[in-house]
Amino acid sequence: MSQQPDATGAHFAATEQALPGTYGAHMRREVVGGHMTRTGSFPAVGQRAAEPEPPLRDQLLRDLLGERRLALGRSVSDRFWGVLGALVVTAIAAGARLWELGRPGKLVFDETYYVKEGWSLASLGFEAAWPDKPNPAFEAGDVSSYKTDEAEYVVHPPVGKWMIAIGMRLMGGAQDPMHWRIASAVIGILAVLLMVRIARRMFSSTMLGLVAGLLLAVDGEAIVHSRTGLLDQFLMFWVLVAFGCLVLDREWARRRLADRVAQIVDAGGAIGKYGPRLGFRGWRFAAAVSLGLACGVKWSGLYFVAAFCVLTVVWDMTARRTAGVERWWEDALVVDAVPAALIMLPTVVAVYIASWSAWFAHPKSYLRNWAEVNGVAPPTWWPDWGWAQGAWEAGRSLWEYHHMMWDFHTGLDSDHNYASHPLGWIVQWRPTSFYWDKYTPGQGPCPADAVSDCATAVTSLGNPLLWWLGAVAIPIVLVLAVRFRDWRGAAALTGIAAGWLPWFQYSWPLADRTIFTFYTIVFTPFVILTLVYLLAVGIERTSRRSGDRRIVCWLAAVVVVLIVGVSVLYYPIWTAMPVPYDYWQRLMVLPSWI
Repeated sequence: MSQQPDATGAHFAATEQALPGTYGAHMRREVVGGHMTRTGSFPAVGQRAAEPEPPLRDQLLRDLLGERRLALGRSVSDRFWGVLGALVVTAIAAGARLWELGRPGKLVFDETYYVKEGWSLASLGFEAAWPDKPNPAFEAGDVSSYKTDEAEYVVHPPVGKWMIAIGMRLMGGAQDPMHWRIASAVIGILAVLLMVRIARRMFSSTMLGLVAGLLLAVDGEAIVHSRTGLLDQFLMFWVLVAFGCLVLDREWARRRLADRVAQIVDAGGAIGKYGPRLGFRGWRFAAAVSLGLACGVKWSGLYFVAAFCVLTVVWDMTARRTAGVERWWEDALVVDAVPAALIMLPTVVAVYIASWSAWFAHPKSYLRNWAEVNGVAPPTWWPDWGWAQGAWEAGRSLWEYHHMMWDFHTGLDSDHNYASHPLGWIVQWRPTSFYWDKYTPGQGPCPADAVSDCATAVTSLGNPLLWWLGAVAIPIVLVLAVRFRDWRGAAALTGIAAGWLPWFQYSWPLADRTIFTFYTIVFTPFVILTLVYLLAVGIERTSRRSGDRRIVCWLAAVVVVLIVGVSVLYYPIWTAMPVPYDYWQRLMVLPSWI
């Protein structure tokens, strides 16, 4: 059996490896005819017995998870900074997101849809239609001018709007602009905390986890979406939760695999063509729930369902190969992939359908009674029980509604000043302006003693330095991930691919749908993970006390400081702070940003 490197570069040698025995016997593990077995032998008379090696389980854990992961959190200082550092980074994120959250005091960009839809949804149980030009009255505090008997045609599932609505309800109403955005802000803060913990586990480093969290805390896309009531923030959050659950599932499954393989071999059995079953995987189930909620925010969550399902199965394949399973690819498909599909996909669908529960419950919901009104009867084989008839009519009506939503999304080609091609997203070529206004001295928020006009802006622009470095990092990470067979780089690139590449099918020359750069918020965490991955490789592949290690650390520190500095400069145009008009112009480095 040839050596087969796993996804972290470790390998499981198909040769004799010493194991501790009993009664002074020197036990060893060997692969005979493709089967891992355990045999014993005695040293020759007068020959010194070899030093015992760690138990088989420990060796497998080392191969499956890596020594760095096994050492993470062992020291008191590491655990201390793992908690305190995460709280500090989260506090920075909270300050950037909550400070004067109600500014500007107007509905910006697509808040005009989602905030009002969320409020009527919380008030009536369905998204109600509003009178013509309702925004001035809504912004002034008249938040109940919706039509109580007429539903509005909406084109996105309800989860994100429910989250906005819950925030407004908990804050006491929709009269304050801060209340419109509090849910986005809280979710953005939690995303930073999640990022710290996920990156810490991925890279087996508390320091790298803190760096990843800090970069997300200060990025412009993350800050802007945390301060506006749009849906994409919630899509990003549930995708990140699902990814974190799968990272936990990867580790849990490998620990379980090590336990069961060791039990079999230690009992005198053999690991041959097929390995042990791992049982129910709770973290994978939690990931499916999160992905169902992501789809319940926006349909683009489906791309992550497909990408993450493939990713987790590949992780299972490499684990079984590393554990010495002869037909690891077949074993992973039958034992891991099939159960994963039978659990994850129905769970995603069930959670998504459940997210429409208010639509099912309220007879005034849009198209709720479409099947009944149009006389669309169930097929003859359908049961004629009353509840079954009602369920079919509701399901058929929801299907028709989804058909209309699909037609809207695929046919959306209206002109927009800030529409952009996805090719430029990775460098933030054409950021989306959510809000912009100009004031003379003494007018609005512009101080009376200002020497020039003031500008206020909410520009969905990622930190330029971070994104430009990310664009450079992506092809490098692709090469390194393939060369080192490193699951971490592959995972980061998978998240970018799922959030970015599908949009090319909707853009010229394939199509001409109206799409925007702010969609990049959903894969912003994965762009950051690519940068942190490069830092991780640099640290791991240099000696601890060498000059090369010091250069890597100093270079990383300089880059992080520069990124934070750029965020400080751009923070005013992410948060509608009044700044001199000349200052705003100087920040518009590229003509395409205006």
